Amino acid sequence: MTDTAKDPIQAAPTLFESIGGADAVEAVVDIFYGRVLADPELSGYFEGRDMERLKRHQRLFVGQALGSKAPYPGRTMQRAHEGLAITSEAFDRVVGHLAAALKEAGLDDATIGTIAQTLLPLKPDIVTA
Repeated sequence: MTDTAKDPIQAAPTLFESIGGADAVEAVVDIFYGRVLADPELSGYFEGRDMERLKRHQRLFVGQALGSKAPYPGRTMQRAHEGLAITSEAFDRVVGHLAAALKEAGLDDATIGTIAQTLLPLKPDIVTA
């Protein structure tokens, strides 16, 4: 009998793999930033920012949060967001846009909930105002 926890061929796919891997994460990040940048409550946070760089980091971060093996070489959430005066309301709007982007990309509500639960503990590191 094979122990699936020790047999990588039989192991259950990660959430990253089950949603479609890097291509799916890239699509979600593109949808997400389209929504965030169109939101007048949030767009100011991104003025003057290198959006391609942000998208690259976001793809790596989201991928790692979902179980990708690719390393996330970015700064901590606290360091990356310090000095931006992000409010609790802005954080919640961003999470809402991410959920909507995931839904638009075809993910089911249970998967979206799992992803949200992964990200919500980061709120104290991101909200500074």
